[in-house]
Amino acid sequence: MSPRLVGGAVALSVFLADQAAKFAVLAAAPGAAGDSTPILPFLSLALRWNRGISFSLFAQNSAAGRVVLLGVTGAAVALLVWWLSNCRTKLAAAGLGAIIGGALGNAVDRVIHGAVVDYLDLHVFGQHLFVFNLADAAINVGVALLVIDLLFRSGGAEQAPQEGGE
Repeated sequence: MSPRLVGGAVALSVFLADQAAKFAVLAAAPGAAGDSTPILPFLSLALRWNRGISFSLFAQNSAAGRVVLLGVTGAAVALLVWWLSNCRTKLAAAGLGAIIGGALGNAVDRVIHGAVVDYLDLHVFGQHLFVFNLADAAINVGVALLVIDLLFRSGGAEQAPQEGGE
């Protein structure tokens, strides 16, 4: 399987899994945003509406603000798709696919709901760190895969042999 196909399959899988999880969360949401259901000692199910980007930065409550965020997302996805089309390793392609699938999943939320559906509340010792979703997790995993690919590629196999060694 070519790197492009790997990336496309990962992007599609992440997108579909993210949308299915969000659909299930919204269908099962017992009440308004703010309710919380413990899953693990450090993780709860808690519906939140993120009107910004990561960690709710640059929150946009206006239609124009949402359009700007969608435009930035669209440009980023286009750049990532171009990168994927030129990708040579399956690991980097999987990373790019995870980022693309996650970005598209969050973009669809923004179009349909006007905000991104977040539902996983990570907390430790009574401190709530952040609320995120599967798309956010996939984006972070994708970035980690790209870094790993870069570290291992720069360390050897694809470097050209040096001429005139000592």
